[in-house]
Amino acid sequence: MTASILSKGQNVSLPGDIERVDVVIGWAESEIEVDASALLIGEDRKVRSDSDFVFYNQPESSDGSVRFLGSSATEGGAQTRIAIDLSAIPDDIHTVALAGSVGTRTFGELGNIAFCVVDGAGQALAEYATADATTESAFLFGEVYRRGGIWKVRAVAQGWASGLAGLATDFGVTIEDDAEGRSADTPFDAGSAAEPEPTAVVPDSTDAVVLDSTEGVVPDTEVAQPDTASVRTVPRRRGVRTSKRVAKNAKPFEFKLAENESWQPARLFSVVGVGAGEEQERRATSALIATMQAVRPFARAVCARMGAPAGSFEGYAEVQYARGESKVIPDVVLKVVRGSRVWTGLLEVKTGNSKLKHDQLESYLDVARKNKYDVVVSLSNDIPAGPGELPVEVDRRKLAKVALRHLSWAEVAHEARMLLSHGGIDDDLQAWLLSEFLRYLDHPRSGAAEFVDMGRHWVAVRDAVTAGTLRAGDQKALAVADTWVSLARHLSLRLTAELGLTVGHILPRRHRVDPAARNAAVAELLATDGIFEAVLRIPDASGDLVVVADLRTNKIRCRTTLDAPDAGTSGRRVSWLLRQLQDVPGDVQVEAVFSEPGNEVCEHLDTVRANPKALTADRAGAIVYFTLEQSLPMGSRRSGTAASFIASVTSAADVFYGRVIEPLRDR
Repeated sequence: MTASILSKGQNVSLPGDIERVDVVIGWAESEIEVDASALLIGEDRKVRSDSDFVFYNQPESSDGSVRFLGSSATEGGAQTRIAIDLSAIPDDIHTVALAGSVGTRTFGELGNIAFCVVDGAGQALAEYATADATTESAFLFGEVYRRGGIWKVRAVAQGWASGLAGLATDFGVTIEDDAEGRSADTPFDAGSAAEPEPTAVVPDSTDAVVLDSTEGVVPDTEVAQPDTASVRTVPRRRGVRTSKRVAKNAKPFEFKLAENESWQPARLFSVVGVGAGEEQERRATSALIATMQAVRPFARAVCARMGAPAGSFEGYAEVQYARGESKVIPDVVLKVVRGSRVWTGLLEVKTGNSKLKHDQLESYLDVARKNKYDVVVSLSNDIPAGPGELPVEVDRRKLAKVALRHLSWAEVAHEARMLLSHGGIDDDLQAWLLSEFLRYLDHPRSGAAEFVDMGRHWVAVRDAVTAGTLRAGDQKALAVADTWVSLARHLSLRLTAELGLTVGHILPRRHRVDPAARNAAVAELLATDGIFEAVLRIPDASGDLVVVADLRTNKIRCRTTLDAPDAGTSGRRVSWLLRQLQDVPGDVQVEAVFSEPGNEVCEHLDTVRANPKALTADRAGAIVYFTLEQSLPMGSRRSGTAASFIASVTSAADVFYGRVIEPLRDR
């Protein structure tokens, strides 16, 4: 099925058998955070009540039909997501309006913004890209609406300079944000539509006297002023708060009494006796589910990637279901409770080199459909090249009523590192539990490797590149190309978790939505030039990190480009650069590009340090930008060792970022 590309004002019908869709808003400038929101509105274009406004402080509608799933990193930047259960939307709701907001920034700073409606397997059904925004801080991208019993998608592109509160108000939502904002220490249930405000009342009094904290005494009859000791408080709702809470970090436990570095603290999740196969899978699964049940923010983060609402989580291992005359036993049954709604998913787990099987997943889809469950989730070491893509193909007819999603162990580890390093857990014990779980995943015996294998065609493709016999249309080349894009996504996830900033894998827009075209382009570059290339965009960095794997020279080349200062001579611009490269290895190449076309020069950093004029002598014009590049050795093995191709690419990216890019500052 090919996605419909919409223009502003256009609409398209959704397939008649689709009951659940996700709406994804994606953007490339990942240092700007975009939050998705949805409004359930009737024929009058107004919400029925404040509970029909779904966003980060109220992540689910009262009927459970629309859910805010939060934001995540993608290979193209970042995305935020809303899940819609079309079959559960009340009859008096005609439209679900899908919007986004950016806090103190504007949508004009984001450039192109993609609005995409996808089915349960992540396949795009309708897309719209807009670059119309300027000063707006809230934007209505599109609508999913009902017409004559048929669900449709419409591209809208309408903005509000008054932000999320202004947009919500225009649709009838009552907004009550304090002018001074919310203290990070003030408790507030993010799942409620409004924070209760205390109101004092006299208990057990026939003639009620209300003591409002802001409006004074309003007696129904004249009675004596009550003693303050006899006054109790009850909540009074004022409206929806759009201000965000500030995340707090727990203090990790410190072990200080070891007599030497060889002493290791006892493990919560022991690796002693872990074998392979089923034992390894059971241990990893048990550790994951136990940690999710104990560390609620972690459960919410992982479940959000599965499409679950924010709520109370429970997991049950190896539950048996009847399917005909046989039994089906998923690894875990996942339950999330929010209000009166129970979300249910079936989880299939693989570790090590074990691969998911389509017939097994299809049997789980049958069980889920029969029991009216929401989703089947696969978890393995496979990292699909793009968010929403699946490592195995299944019969798409089975996805009409049940979603199929995939998680990699790398994504699970990513969520744990993000919470530990960059906010979200304020309980010391929970922080220790999560760190112990991450410690278990990091051990080789866990079987939960982040990215370990280039696939069975790697050696044949590598040798064909060296021999000059590889052709872009070779199916083996296309398979390895897909694995390379997965590796690039793995690099972006690792850096995101390390830095606490969303690192994007930059791809042309067409390649983000068309995996076949993306893989063909990667295979063409490999067959023609013998190289893979990945571009990673790191917020606040002076330039992108470009990683080039050259299979013909067995080198990994990492480079970045940064603009030179506008003022000063070329000599001063070189001095400005050298001051930032004091600890950078001397074998890094420095290229200076001048304003005069065709005028550039390249030298090793050691040479420039010894003679800064080596970059400027006899050059016309001023230096416009610098490119820094370093070559590092490339491993050739398929998987499994420090000398492998994957390990060398990962190490090169880490080293170049840490030594070269991180110290650089913009002009």
